[in-house]
Amino acid sequence: MSDPRSSLLLQRFFAAARPDNSAPAIVDEAETVSFRVLGERVRRVAAALAAQGLTGADDAEPPRVAMLVAQGSGWVESFFGITLAGAIAVPLSHLHPPVEQQWFVEASGAQAIIVSEDMRAELQSRDEPLGDVPLLDIESLRRHENLFLTDSLPMNAQPAVILYTSGTTGKPKGALITHRNLGELARLVAEAWNWQPSDSLLHCLPLHHLHGLGIALFVSLLAGSRTQMLQRFDATRMWEAMKDANVLMGVPTMHKKLLDALDAAPPDVQARWREHAKGLRLVTSGSAALPTTIGSRWEELSGSYPLERFGMTEIGVGMTNPVAGKRKPGSCGKPLPGMEIRIVDEAGQDVSPGQSGEIWIKGPSVFAGYDGNPEATRESFVDGWFKSGDTATWDEEGYCRILGRTSVDILKSGGYKLSALEIEEVFREHPAVADVAVVGIPDETWGEIAVASILARPGQEGEIEESTLRDWAKQHIAAYKVPKRILRFDEFPRNPVGKVLKPALKDLVSERL
Repeated sequence: MSDPRSSLLLQRFFAAARPDNSAPAIVDEAETVSFRVLGERVRRVAAALAAQGLTGADDAEPPRVAMLVAQGSGWVESFFGITLAGAIAVPLSHLHPPVEQQWFVEASGAQAIIVSEDMRAELQSRDEPLGDVPLLDIESLRRHENLFLTDSLPMNAQPAVILYTSGTTGKPKGALITHRNLGELARLVAEAWNWQPSDSLLHCLPLHHLHGLGIALFVSLLAGSRTQMLQRFDATRMWEAMKDANVLMGVPTMHKKLLDALDAAPPDVQARWREHAKGLRLVTSGSAALPTTIGSRWEELSGSYPLERFGMTEIGVGMTNPVAGKRKPGSCGKPLPGMEIRIVDEAGQDVSPGQSGEIWIKGPSVFAGYDGNPEATRESFVDGWFKSGDTATWDEEGYCRILGRTSVDILKSGGYKLSALEIEEVFREHPAVADVAVVGIPDETWGEIAVASILARPGQEGEIEESTLRDWAKQHIAAYKVPKRILRFDEFPRNPVGKVLKPALKDLVSERL
């Protein structure tokens, strides 16, 4: 394990999951597993996979092994067992419909699927299970009689996992993320966020996304700290579990639902939950823009504004607000130490503060490329810089503000460039608006018009009147930024982490115009 070329991810995992470490690693809904037991189970899973030929070799393409495992100790054992055996993990999610699960299995070329007992039962109840790919029970794998040796680990450059991009702007692509990428991501984030073995993370984020897997779970696990895992989000259970945690990572939708549950709780329950929130040393928000109304509420509860950062499946974390220092609401902060960030114009030149451009990134956590798609990989890099597809700007203090995805959030209307995220933030200040999403629709006169789709707060549906809202908006933003149309919806199409699927919403809007 001393070869500097060997897996940083697994070196750090086994440094924590060593035989003399009886500290709790994973607390899930069924059991508490120590680091010692976790390390042993991972070695048994790897040995079981190797016995079935699902192991990497120097002269062969590593096999791909998919995972459909409930979030908890079994998921961790599956992932690290696969990677220790030298195979590539392909996490699936119960949140995806069967047709999408089938697509991921086929696209990745998975040769087997590790399943937990509940997931196997669900698969077998279907008319069409996931093809002819064999199902392997994690409950059996973790009890294999032999232990996989750890004296020879996969190389750092080998892919550890294929994670599919969120698909908010098109068909998901499989990002090949290496052992080094994941090990460095966990190290850089832990250092920047001052992560200690004494920390305790409350975790319910989906593990088929890099946010839940690499930024939350692995940062905690590789730092040797405790991770309490819930299989799925439930506001009441999250609030109750918070008493044993001091770090909460989430997405804006989750933070909003927690606040809604707090507001609806009886006074005695509210008082208890508020005490739980006071014990949090760190609350983070990612995967989508955090409305300042939500951030300010969490600042009141925990004593500090949620730490916002910028990340992507392809890069890990590129920028972050500081743990100790000035956090700017609406900003994703400054470059994460160890990462290089540029914001460039259409000619590839660095922009000045206040000017907008595309974020480009270099660093040790930037992925290896898209699986089976060399053309998309080539198009995503310029001289080693990954082109994010996000439009942003620097301020005079070197903090970055995301204006949106260039393809869906930057609108060109009447000669102006509009930021959908900026317009959305304004509308969230309206007392009748629960949520808002702005999309651009082609228009013969303007080139493109901004259309705001509104979700009303309960009981406020009658207040969502187009002309009244447009008049209100003109008092808060420049007239040319005010959406030409405002529509009310009952719900938005979203991905599993709550991010609005704007291409799908755009289709719905077009049908109503």
